[in-house]
Amino acid sequence: MKRLLVTGYKAAELGIFSLKHPGISIIKKALQKKLLALLDEGLEWVIVSGQWGVEIWAAETALELKRDYPALKLAVITPFLQQEENWSDEKKEIYSSVIGRADYVNSITKTKYEGPWQFKERDKFLLRNTDGILLVYDEETEGSPKFMKRQAEQIGVSQTYPIIVINAFDLQNVAEDDHVDSWAHGGEAEVRDDPGHYDF
Repeated sequence: MKRLLVTGYKAAELGIFSLKHPGISIIKKALQKKLLALLDEGLEWVIVSGQWGVEIWAAETALELKRDYPALKLAVITPFLQQEENWSDEKKEIYSSVIGRADYVNSITKTKYEGPWQFKERDKFLLRNTDGILLVYDEETEGSPKFMKRQAEQIGVSQTYPIIVINAFDLQNVAEDDHVDSWAHGGEAEVRDDPGHYDF
């Protein structure tokens, strides 16, 4: 798999409204783990549409991995122009940093937001031009990723199109590993009966 589409929940769907939310680092570590395994299998491109949430965190993770894997490339293909227009200044700064360091940036429609059809066009284009998908999604928590997952499953009926999912259980494991690492290295991790519990 050379071209991987990465998507998942929007930040608001996860109840993440702060840039310092601990869930962000847990999601990024889970993404990193999956991307590292795929890099060993020949992954060349990480492709996102740049929506605020899992996609931006995946882009940041890919950019961090480029330090050790300089051949890895990041593409940000947005559904329309200036999708960040109504974001906070802090979010715009992060988005601008990602766009500035991406290897390829383009927009499916060459206009600003006009309607939901632009998201449908984005989904069709991204699925058609990738070899598989990595989703941060849990079946028990409804959300926007379910639509992309359904479309990916439809593609998988007629051709090989792997669907890799990071679910709540995976994030829980990352959180617990992180808790153990912090404790082992003398960190200030709080000791609880259920360390690092993470729910969507």
